[in-house]
Amino acid sequence: MLLLKSFLFCGLVCAIAQIILNLTDWSPGHVTSLFVVLGAFLDIFDIYDIIIANVGGGALLPITSFGHSLVHAALAKTETYGMMGIFMGMFDLTATGITLAIVFSFIFSLVFKPKN
Repeated sequence: MLLLKSFLFCGLVCAIAQIILNLTDWSPGHVTSLFVVLGAFLDIFDIYDIIIANVGGGALLPITSFGHSLVHAALAKTETYGMMGIFMGMFDLTATGITLAIVFSFIFSLVFKPKN
């Protein structure tokens, strides 16, 4: 049952994104930014943690999880280090994903040629 809930949650997020793209003139970057902010907003009020508890790993896959990770880590480090913990927490938890995205983008730019 948990696998079905995870699948449906990811599908719902993708469906909402596709509806926004079809009905507005927003670019995929706008929709991505919207979902990151939405994930961060839901984490501020501990709603995203409830979603993770009910949906499981399916809530950790969409881009909303990135906003959740940023805010969750920042709030956790703020309790220990004060205001400086905001920056320490954000970079601490998400550094691996951001670093891998940069490294793979660089490697792919060396291997493949742009079409234009």
